[in-house]
Amino acid sequence: MTHTRGRAARGGFTLIELLVVLAIISLLLTIALPRYFGSVEKSKEVALKENLRLLRGGIDKFYADKGEYPPALSELVAQRYFRAVPVDPVTESAGTWQLLTSPDGDKPGVADIRSGAKGKTRDGTPYEQL
Repeated sequence: MTHTRGRAARGGFTLIELLVVLAIISLLLTIALPRYFGSVEKSKEVALKENLRLLRGGIDKFYADKGEYPPALSELVAQRYFRAVPVDPVTESAGTWQLLTSPDGDKPGVADIRSGAKGKTRDGTPYEQL
């Protein structure tokens, strides 16, 4: 019987082989992770803008139908303009929306909505100004 000195006989990897594999994995991660986190931030901004557009459209439809602004976002759900109040994707909560009343004092209620998130978008615009 002959003994083989190859890898099959040893059944493991050398420390150098493991270090080379770890170096390759870390190099790939340093390339991929910044792109991943950038795409996550971009998708949150796109979802936030879409949710704001939908909420503002619902407020406008409520005003067109009833002749007044809704007293709260929950009224839009109660009147079936929405199934549920959309979530602010940046804060991950439906309770952080900033409700703006009408500048006309004769028409109370929620006339506009903004994000309650702190910070800025990727282009430098504060979230509360979207």
